[in-house]
Amino acid sequence: MIGPATTGPGPATATGSTATTSPVGTPVTLLIADDDEVTRSGLRTLLTAQPGITVVGEAADGVEAVDQARELRPDVVLMDVRMPRRNGIEATRQLLAGSATPPKVVVITTFENDGYVTAALSAGASGFVLKRRPVREIAEAVRVVAAGEAILFPAALRRMVAARPLGSAEALPKAALTGREEEVLRSMATGLSNPEIAESLTVSLETVKTHVGNVLTKLGAQNRTHAVVIAYESGLVVPGFTG
Repeated sequence: MIGPATTGPGPATATGSTATTSPVGTPVTLLIADDDEVTRSGLRTLLTAQPGITVVGEAADGVEAVDQARELRPDVVLMDVRMPRRNGIEATRQLLAGSATPPKVVVITTFENDGYVTAALSAGASGFVLKRRPVREIAEAVRVVAAGEAILFPAALRRMVAARPLGSAEALPKAALTGREEEVLRSMATGLSNPEIAESLTVSLETVKTHVGNVLTKLGAQNRTHAVVIAYESGLVVPGFTG
């Protein structure tokens, strides 16, 4: 159920700071995937009332989510992870692998330390948001991801991967990152934006963008969030790291 509680982290942009409502630009089309009909209906009603968001469809499981996304071509899929027939992890992986222009995926979950969330981020989801957050924050997460940014919770990611075995330990050695690229990846893991990384490393913004692109390519990462998960799971960045 979506409730009014406000405990826990709110959506954060790549800077790691809690997101605030930004000016509404191009309308965002949204598909909601959740197996609980009451939650799904509540999200549709509440998000439809938010400026700049048009809910174009609903799905009750991962199979429907993939089929509806391919038919309706939404900008963003708000994806529950625990669903029948096909869970949100497999649905995310299939969506992102099966289209040249796939939708962005925001995982919506009850518990931030859910192992399913980390797996969904590894599958290519751009970030996650808690169901208990106010609807304006869920809407902002949708807008931010639609605009091409990532929703990062550095502290929450640290806690999630700390409870998991190192599953990508070979990723970084095989990637052969340069020393500077590793610095940039560590900075990304703390939630710094490109301009903040440029300032901290005393390099140009274009140089940072080049390094970020190289990191994503070498790691085979879907996005910044996926790269950060790999950084933690490989041991390059350890839980508790703050930069």
